[in-house]
Amino acid sequence: MDERAREKVEIQNWKDISYLLHGTPRQRQAYAALQNLRVMEILRAYSPVLVGTLPLDLDIAESDLDFLCAVYDHASFESQVRAAFAMQKNFALTRATINELPVVIAQFEFETFPFEIFGQPRPVAQQNGYRHLVVEARLLALGGDAARAAIRTLKRAGIKTEPAFARYFHLAGDPYQTLLELSNLSDAKLHQVVAGFPARREAD
Repeated sequence: MDERAREKVEIQNWKDISYLLHGTPRQRQAYAALQNLRVMEILRAYSPVLVGTLPLDLDIAESDLDFLCAVYDHASFESQVRAAFAMQKNFALTRATINELPVVIAQFEFETFPFEIFGQPRPVAQQNGYRHLVVEARLLALGGDAARAAIRTLKRAGIKTEPAFARYFHLAGDPYQTLLELSNLSDAKLHQVVAGFPARREAD
């Protein structure tokens, strides 16, 4: 296990996008786009967090910039999002029910990035997308560069992020639910899961 990488995950503040400034060229490009669009400023009242593949350096050409927001007044949120982003290319706003909770999803394009803004009446840290982000970062810290390269290759082959993690680490069950369960584990327990990965691979 890379102890420096693990320490970085443990102290990472995902709410502060300045970490992108010290990342890959694509991450720095994303930071510039977010600053130009003033996304964090506009959404500040909703505790926005960038999730998905780009924070993890797993993004591919078509990857979105995915934001989670804690939204308890959907009408006000919709109004603010429309006012700020409706002029952007291919803007669309929809309402849906996911896991028995009402959500608002805004999508559009800005500069070279597709955006998705997801609003749900739940603190961001409790939302599935955030929990997936954190546990995936922990798994990558344990799996190292080999894990990141292999998972990115799977994504380029058309496999979604969570199924790609499940395939690489040979995780049983529904990938989305399994990763949520892993997110509750201590570092020691998660390390045991990763340590058993070679044995599971050899058994296949």
